[in-house]
Amino acid sequence: MIILAATPIGNLGDVSRRLVEALEEAQVIAAEDTRVSQRLLSALGIGNRPRLIALHDHNEREKSADVVELARDGDVLVLSDAGMPTVSDPGYHLVTAAIEAGVTVTALPGPSAVLMALAVSGLPTDRFTFEGFLPRKAGERASLLGSLADERRTMVFFESPNRLADSLVAMEHAFGAGRHAAVCRELTKLHEEVRRGTVQELAAWAAEGVRGEIVVVVAGAQPRTVDLDTGVQEVLLLTGTGESLKDASASVAAATGLSKRALYEAALRARR
Repeated sequence: MIILAATPIGNLGDVSRRLVEALEEAQVIAAEDTRVSQRLLSALGIGNRPRLIALHDHNEREKSADVVELARDGDVLVLSDAGMPTVSDPGYHLVTAAIEAGVTVTALPGPSAVLMALAVSGLPTDRFTFEGFLPRKAGERASLLGSLADERRTMVFFESPNRLADSLVAMEHAFGAGRHAAVCRELTKLHEEVRRGTVQELAAWAAEGVRGEIVVVVAGAQPRTVDLDTGVQEVLLLTGTGESLKDASASVAAATGLSKRALYEAALRARR
């Protein structure tokens, strides 16, 4: 069995009893960084010395088959440095390999920077999207943010403190200066801080320099106010680029709040 185990994102007190028991009993641990996992065992006072296998971004594809074979004979505990494996961390390729091989995959839930940041952001939590780390290159970052300008769900990003100010400025250009957001820094740690405001305000604050682990939560776009006729014209423009009528109707509906069915039927009539 493959067991994905969430580890603390900062505060060791967030270790669950189930994780402690799993660490005490583990025979094999596949770890993003074996040194970090050894420090975790030591900090928890666990005397168990399991076999440690490095499973990180650079070797996961080639190592997954071997780890899956080990999991046929006994449990393999999978750890990332912080949080849940597979969530912007190694583990996805291992999970898919295990599923294809018929090996059971389960998880020990626990700390999550994504969910904690979302919860304390003060922004809508009913629908959200996790976008991971933004591209390092300015052009690629601007392109991705531009594609998200009409996203109506709350968006969650990871970011390096060194690139935070530039990313917030890019968000200001892509989303508008008044888009609300929250920067969550050092979650669960001694210097935990949550800054809330517009992306413009947060960019000015970040320009002075920020340290620590960063999660950025950004409000989704408000639906554009357009009438059905205008919406239909937008649908037809999208279909002219090769997009299907169904997908085009869904895209315009998501951006405007208009009924997808009404857009589809009206666009269908307009094409006849």
